[in-house]
Amino acid sequence: MLLPRVRFGIAHRGGHRRGPDCVSAKMRAHPRRRSAGVTPAHRRLVALAALVVVVAAGLVVAEVLPSSVTTDIAGDALYAVAVYTGLVLLLPRARRLILGIAATGWCVLVEVLQLSGLPAALAERVPPVALVLGTGFDARDLVVYASAVLVATAVDAAVSRRVPRRESSLADS
Repeated sequence: MLLPRVRFGIAHRGGHRRGPDCVSAKMRAHPRRRSAGVTPAHRRLVALAALVVVVAAGLVVAEVLPSSVTTDIAGDALYAVAVYTGLVLLLPRARRLILGIAATGWCVLVEVLQLSGLPAALAERVPPVALVLGTGFDARDLVVYASAVLVATAVDAAVSRRVPRRESSLADS
């Protein structure tokens, strides 16, 4: 298929106008090329609200509920979701896959660091450090982290899709 040569926004063949005011039917029909409707500022605001809720729930699990396997798993899951949500807050334009990989990587790094005993030693001197770095390695935590980040990524995608799409000004012409 021969495409007309375009120079300075005007087509040389057929007289069709090209440029920002002209949108082809193919572009109008392709949903990924339209504005997603979620601005970075909106995504950041939602992430901030979610992070506040997740951290509050994590503190309740860690400080109020009795210690058990269930609360340990819940705390690990909330930690992983908080890491993912924090990354969304810092990098609202980043792709979910990249954020998920980074969040899982951070959680694994922190868990493996616990093998050194450094987080436990730090937690003895500064107790809140235990909430961020933990104190003892548990292989089960790795599975919980990966699962929780996967769920957080899916929820992030679902929340972004539920926002009504804004029609771009290009689609209106």
